[in-house]
Amino acid sequence: MNGQFLDFERPVIELERKIKDMKDFAKDKNVEISREIEALEETLKKLQKDVYSNLSPWQRVQLARHPQRPHSLDYINLMTTDFVELHGDRAFADDKAVVGGFAKLDGEPVVIIGQEKGKDTKQKLFRNFGMMHPEGYRKALRLMLLSAKFDKAIIILIDTPGAYPGIGAEERGQAEAIAKNLKEMSRIPVPIIINIVGEGASGGALGIGVGDKIFMLENSWYSVISPEGCASILWRDVSKSPQAAEALKLTAPHLLEIGVIDKIIPEPLGGAHRDYLKQAQILKEEILFALKELKGLSKEQLLEKRIEKFRKMGQFIEEI
Repeated sequence: MNGQFLDFERPVIELERKIKDMKDFAKDKNVEISREIEALEETLKKLQKDVYSNLSPWQRVQLARHPQRPHSLDYINLMTTDFVELHGDRAFADDKAVVGGFAKLDGEPVVIIGQEKGKDTKQKLFRNFGMMHPEGYRKALRLMLLSAKFDKAIIILIDTPGAYPGIGAEERGQAEAIAKNLKEMSRIPVPIIINIVGEGASGGALGIGVGDKIFMLENSWYSVISPEGCASILWRDVSKSPQAAEALKLTAPHLLEIGVIDKIIPEPLGGAHRDYLKQAQILKEEILFALKELKGLSKEQLLEKRIEKFRKMGQFIEEI
């Protein structure tokens, strides 16, 4: 665990450390305590199930932000081969908060695009914490239009605390760039599979979030605003973020229930950061299954179903 854990994980981490210490002691001193270790390991399994099967929305938000959680580049490296990154929006700059290009998914050529936060402080600053500028949305759209030109499916990995809210971004048309992506993604005639792998905040996520299938990892979140932002507006008190997370219905089970997403992708016990390879394999299998289903549709059917999918979101009452 590298010393990084969340408060509610403390009992699990402490027991894991105790087991590790006992194993090291048994090895160094050549002492037979295997039965005691096995008993503790059984206790650990029960504790893990108790802790991670009863997470609150706020705890899931914390897991989505875990400092060791895999990011888009991790999934790209683990799920695909022959990745060729493409850069720039051909108008202003190359936004490092989003990476994308051509790759092979189980041998099949696709275009894969992901928001990248970075791991350490240097990388996070370089990637702008995964917050895209207008040129990032235009870069993503350029890649998507390329995929349409060559008739390749699009895989999107969403993980952002929101679009960058700086003055420069607004001057260069942040809202217009996001709005144009929404419009164009609704009519790109190739399969688009959206995967929320961490945070999915506001228009920052939705700007690359229109697709035929929308999947969410078990401990990710997706909402019009962050819990902190909601708490600041409603109660003028950021300490009420846990209550805001509950009210926003931002977890995968809530969003599946109301039809915003299509499927919840399970995570290894304890979260995606516990086993990068296993998580990437689970996600890859779900994407491949969805691609097989979508390939059976004609382009007209694909677009019709995509538009109908988003039209069904929300309830409307018309009165004269």
